[in-house]
Amino acid sequence: MSTTSADDGAEPFEGDDRQYSPTRLSGWLQEVYGPDRIQPEQMSRAQLADLSPQALRVHNDHREVWHANIGPIDTPQLLALHADLGEIIESNRHDGNKTKPAALVDAYPGLGKSTAVRAYGCDLFRRQVGLRGQTTPSGARRVPVIYIALSGNTQIRGLNASICRFYGLPVSGDADTLAERAVDAVLSMKTVAIIIDDIHFLAGANSNSVRMANQLKYLSNVFPVTLIFVGVGVQHRGVLREGFSDNETELAQFGRRTTPLTLPPFQVDDEEGRIEWRTLLKTIEQNLVLAEKYPGMLAENLSDYLFARSTGHFASLMALINRGCLRAIRSGHERLDEELMNRVKNDAAAEEARKELEAAIKAGLKTTRPQQHRKSA
Repeated sequence: MSTTSADDGAEPFEGDDRQYSPTRLSGWLQEVYGPDRIQPEQMSRAQLADLSPQALRVHNDHREVWHANIGPIDTPQLLALHADLGEIIESNRHDGNKTKPAALVDAYPGLGKSTAVRAYGCDLFRRQVGLRGQTTPSGARRVPVIYIALSGNTQIRGLNASICRFYGLPVSGDADTLAERAVDAVLSMKTVAIIIDDIHFLAGANSNSVRMANQLKYLSNVFPVTLIFVGVGVQHRGVLREGFSDNETELAQFGRRTTPLTLPPFQVDDEEGRIEWRTLLKTIEQNLVLAEKYPGMLAENLSDYLFARSTGHFASLMALINRGCLRAIRSGHERLDEELMNRVKNDAAAEEARKELEAAIKAGLKTTRPQQHRKSA
């Protein structure tokens, strides 16, 4: 099969896809220090028609990868979460003989909590290096923040192995050996925070909350850092609940050491929420690169529609818009409207809730439009 371009003499084009894993130090450094993408040039239909076939393919490739990577967007929810994380983590200047309180970001799927926490971790990483230098006094690379993600039925050994794997250390040995190895790396590289994503996988979905609390407490005791847990339904399992019985002291200790945070979905039940939703759509709209994009394409003409289809969940919204832009580019439609968007598939949870929201909007029981913008609807 030929790998040459359809155009004779066309130069190969690699594109701006950035394939890396943030759960490895090399990939995490790409996320922390990777250059900002440059928004592709906004062209009219006539300008697109004037491009050569290869130039058009390159331009469309730039647009597609750009739309797939819009964000993080500084929504009120994200900024509030970053402020709370900063208050917890940046006040944890305790000496090594004291356990540092942890943070737990517990929210529904599809709200962008992992992206929001990683964005905070990247910012903290850069600020620490900017203040203290790229190397430690002993000459090691300074790694202020690390990021790991758990998989189904992860046990303590697997978690310790994930930390060692991030640093590029051997993953042989039992849980205690791996923990000692990981602690040495934390100390030598001056790590101050560890982000542990998908914490609900720890010890499996069927484990009881006492066992889970024991494992999380173990981490807090072993690692002299601030632990930032990210998960779904962790509090629902009872890990942080009050009113413990005498044999649930592990739960009480972990609950006292951990501050729960969340990232709420967008809501349009009050004027403040509707204004926030409109501001979000206007921000996204400014980042879209479509030949027939126009002011109000999202914030005016698709506001109710996009809320119904995303149920106010940021990840569902961005997946829908990204796929819509891809379809608009490849079909030559070059704009987003209901006719095109109705052909775009979205996640199952959003689609399941869609009919109820659409019915409420059509019946006039719910609107996404702030009061001052309803007359123009």
